[in-house]
Amino acid sequence: MSISITADERFSLPRRLVELLPGIALLFVIGFLGKLIENSIDVYGKTHHLALPKIEYVLWAILIGLIIANTVGVPRIFRAGVDTYEFWLKIGIVLLGVRFLLGDVLKLGGISLFAVVMELGIAIGLMLWLGNLFKLSPKLTSLLAIGSSICGVSAIIAGRGAINARDEDASFAIAAILALGAFGLFTYPLIAAALGMNDHAYGLWVGLAIDNTAEAAAAGALWSDEAGKVAVLAKTTRNAMIGFVVLGFALYWATRGQAAKIENKALFLWEKFPKFVLGFLVVSLAATFGAFSKEQSADIANLSRWAFLLTFAGVGLRTDFREMRKQGFYPFVVGAIAEIVVTIATLIMVLLLQPWLPA
Repeated sequence: MSISITADERFSLPRRLVELLPGIALLFVIGFLGKLIENSIDVYGKTHHLALPKIEYVLWAILIGLIIANTVGVPRIFRAGVDTYEFWLKIGIVLLGVRFLLGDVLKLGGISLFAVVMELGIAIGLMLWLGNLFKLSPKLTSLLAIGSSICGVSAIIAGRGAINARDEDASFAIAAILALGAFGLFTYPLIAAALGMNDHAYGLWVGLAIDNTAEAAAAGALWSDEAGKVAVLAKTTRNAMIGFVVLGFALYWATRGQAAKIENKALFLWEKFPKFVLGFLVVSLAATFGAFSKEQSADIANLSRWAFLLTFAGVGLRTDFREMRKQGFYPFVVGAIAEIVVTIATLIMVLLLQPWLPA
């Protein structure tokens, strides 16, 4: 018996790499340009003895991406590579684990878990009520609830298949989540500054309130390095709940004959569980037990920043407000109302918890 390998199978991987490289190169160029702008402004201020505001490369990378996406647009040749921005986000989060000793993770985990459970209940209940009030389709409402309570785009994609939702519903939900997250990037730091929040409290708030993981990481990094770390950890705690929330909605629709019946719930949870969370914990555990030298830890942490550099460029490039306007008006209204309420509720929650948070 002979096994033949077709030419398509032999060359599919190189062909795929060729498709991805232009977009990945664009992510790198935009992210690196953001870093150059940040450094140039810093050098100019020091040279001319000016107290210029320090604007992190995160914001510059996102702004450059937004300008490109909403003017000339992203040419087709770059789109496949640009879509890898979430892959770089996950790599960055895994590598970031080197900066969290297990004690730090557990310390934040207890407070975060309580806050995450509260956020889940508020977001899901509110989104379902609003979707019914504005007479959105039930499955679109379900996707908005999944996306707003857990982790934005990834959760919506996972939920779409689990509840047999239409592609159009998934597009509506994703557009609403991305648009609202983009506005959050610019408003959350202003609110936190007005309230005098410390790094830890701000990072926890961002991790609870912003839905898309990339935008939560960016909003945290805009404030400070410490806030970025806490935002990623709090958001990762939310992400870990994706399997349970998607399972709940899948079971609901299955009982109504509008989704496939789930035979093995444990296998379903494992399939939906974000594996990068395990990677983060493994790296954190290794760092806790001294698997890395000080120099190695610094190098790994630096690699995570390079991965985030590509991620933040992708956030801007993937946010096309012209396309979002085509998706309809009501999903944005529902999403905006829900986001405002969740933002206020989580802010109050964090302010009440602040006495028990690290300074």
